[in-house]
Amino acid sequence: MRVQNYQQVCYRTEQRDEGVVLTNVKTGEKGISFGCTLEGETVQVRLENGELDSWERRECSEMIH
Repeated sequence: MRVQNYQQVCYRTEQRDEGVVLTNVKTGEKGISFGCTLEGETVQVRLENGELDSWERRECSEMIH
């Protein structure tokens, strides 16, 4: 995901308490964002099976409904 998209996802996640549905382009996993680490450019996600993970910005793609 591009830096601008990453910043928008993080804004929506952290400022609006809005979970954004993301896909990991490497693994195909889907998750919902619940936090960001701006320094490391990662997004914390809750996977479909309930587990938590952290994905790098470059691994993420926002799912468009």
